[in-house]
Amino acid sequence: MYVDSPMALAALDVYRDAIMTRSPELRPEILAQGAGSLSPDPFLAARTVQESIDINSTQGPAIIVSSAGMATGGRVLHHLKRLLPDPRNAVVIVGFAAAGTRARDLVDGAATLKMFGEYVPVRAEVADLAHFSAHADADQILGWLRGAEPPHTTYLVHGEESSADALRNRIDAELGWTAVVPRSGEGVLVR
Repeated sequence: MYVDSPMALAALDVYRDAIMTRSPELRPEILAQGAGSLSPDPFLAARTVQESIDINSTQGPAIIVSSAGMATGGRVLHHLKRLLPDPRNAVVIVGFAAAGTRARDLVDGAATLKMFGEYVPVRAEVADLAHFSAHADADQILGWLRGAEPPHTTYLVHGEESSADALRNRIDAELGWTAVVPRSGEGVLVR
């Protein structure tokens, strides 16, 4: 089993440091378990590009935890290119997959994916675990914003257009803030 995600490994390091320094933000039961509770064992951590490349020479069954922007870039693409053509493999999409991304194409049953300038056949099983999204919902975002000083303008730059519009309307109605969903490619000067 491999963890091949620099961001996931960096987040793991932050949590380990919080446990080691006994951060008051952590729940007591987590502190009681110690840093070992967040060990990736039995996972092998691929922290370098070469370690990531080496995973592709693995023979036999393996689990690779790898992510990057809904399969829009990063190390995961090399794994997908190698694994998707083989029907003995399974690719699990965990969390929300936005329209226009390779992850969404996989969830929607794409027969091929374009990567590195070529089309890769999708013969592997694709499983969608959309309910494991780590993103906050609208209520959580509004709760977080309530604790902040009102900005001059709030820019919503992530998520589906209809959801962003709905959140913009809630920010305006519930917080009285100016909220904007910029058009794709629009430049904004932030001071």
